[in-house]
Amino acid sequence: MDSVPDMVSCPTCRRPAPRKISAPRLSVSGSAAFKLIDATKRSAHEPEVVSSLPAAGRRKKQQYTENPLHRKLPRQ
Repeated sequence: MDSVPDMVSCPTCRRPAPRKISAPRLSVSGSAAFKLIDATKRSAHEPEVVSSLPAAGRRKKQQYTENPLHRKLPRQ
């Protein structure tokens, strides 16, 4: 990195422009979308095991989403 010049010519206007060093974005592994994809893949190979029926009157309400991207996800 020491041998790289501090200024380079802009590819658009050909004027001198300073170099800007930034962190590479190699992964979006912390994003909610990535976590959702991981959970979906994991559930296909490691389904949740149920050892007993839920208590009467304590059924978990099914949550529905209006997001059209969620239609592509596998159904349970």
